[in-house]
Amino acid sequence: MKYDAVTDPETRKRFLTAFLGAGLLLCGLILSIAKGSVGISPGDFFAVFTSADANQGIYQVIMNIRLPRILVGGLVGINLALSGAILQSILKNPLADPGIIGISAGAGLAAMTVMILFPSQSAVVPPAAFLGAVGAALIIYFIAYDGGAHTLRLVLAGVALSAFLGAFMSALTVLFSDRVQGTVNWMAGALNGKSWNHFYMVLPYSAVGLFGAVFGAKYLNILALGDDIARGLGLNVERAKFMLTILAALLAASAVSAVGLLGFVGLIIPHITRLIIGSDNRFLIPFSALFGAVTVIFADTAARTLFSPYELPVGILMAFLGAPFFLYLLTRGIK
Repeated sequence: MKYDAVTDPETRKRFLTAFLGAGLLLCGLILSIAKGSVGISPGDFFAVFTSADANQGIYQVIMNIRLPRILVGGLVGINLALSGAILQSILKNPLADPGIIGISAGAGLAAMTVMILFPSQSAVVPPAAFLGAVGAALIIYFIAYDGGAHTLRLVLAGVALSAFLGAFMSALTVLFSDRVQGTVNWMAGALNGKSWNHFYMVLPYSAVGLFGAVFGAKYLNILALGDDIARGLGLNVERAKFMLTILAALLAASAVSAVGLLGFVGLIIPHITRLIIGSDNRFLIPFSALFGAVTVIFADTAARTLFSPYELPVGILMAFLGAPFFLYLLTRGIK
C-alpha cells in the first residue's frame, strides 16, 4: 500500500509541488527580509536573535517593519487565492475572481466609506468590509438567480456591479478630496506601513476562512459533478452554494480591509494550481493557499525593490501581471 502511494504519479506530483511551494515560500521570506532600502545580511539577521548587543536599528527594521508586512502579505495572498478557488469551483468558470465579479468592490466601497466619513472608527473597517462583500454577493446572486444561479449570469452581473460600485468609490474621492490622502495607497493595494495590528486583524478571518475552505472542499467536489447529480447525492445545492459564497466573501473582505483593492491573485493562483495538481478541491484548496502566499510575498518584494528608491503598491504590479492573464483566459474561452 505504501509502495503504491509513493509510485502513484499523482501522489508524487503533489509531493514535488508541496516541496517546491515550501521552498519558494522560504526563499520569498528570506528575500523579502533581506531586500529593501536597508539591506540586511544573514549575519545581521542572526545577530538580532542571538546577540545581546545586536544592532537595534536592524532589529526595528526586521521586527516592526518587514516581518509584519511580509506576514500580512502572506495572509492576504492566502485569503484571495482561497476566495478565487472557491468561486471558480462554485461557478465552474476560470474567470471568477472576487475582484472581477464585484465582491472586492463591495468590500472596498464599504471600507472606503468608513475610512473617509468616519476616520476615527478604523476598528469598524473589517466588519464593514465583510458586510459590503456579502451585500455585493447577495445582489449578484439575486440578479443572476432564475430557477437557479446561472454561471454566466453571475459573472456578467458581477462585472456590472463591480463597475457600478467602482463609480461610487470614484465619486467619494471627488466629493471628499480633502480626506482621501490616506486611502490613495489603499485603493492601489499597498502593503507599505502594515503593522502587527494589521496582522492580528486579518489572522482570525484567515484561520476561519482556511478551516472553512478545507472543510468545504468535499462539497465543492460534489458540486463539480453538476447540480442534478449533487442533489441526487443528497446535497442541498442552493444552501451549499450560498454558504460557500459567504465564505469566499469573508476571505476577500478581510484581505481588502487590510491592503485595499489587490486584484487578480484570486484569478491567477487557483487557475495555475489547478493546471499543476488537478481539480480535486481537497488538494486544490491547500495548494492555492500556499501559492497565494508565495505570490504576494514575491510580488511585494519586487514592487518595493525594482524601482528603488521609489516603491510601487503591490496591487499595481499584480494588475500588470493579471490583466494579460485574464485576456489570455478570455481569448482561450472564446476560441
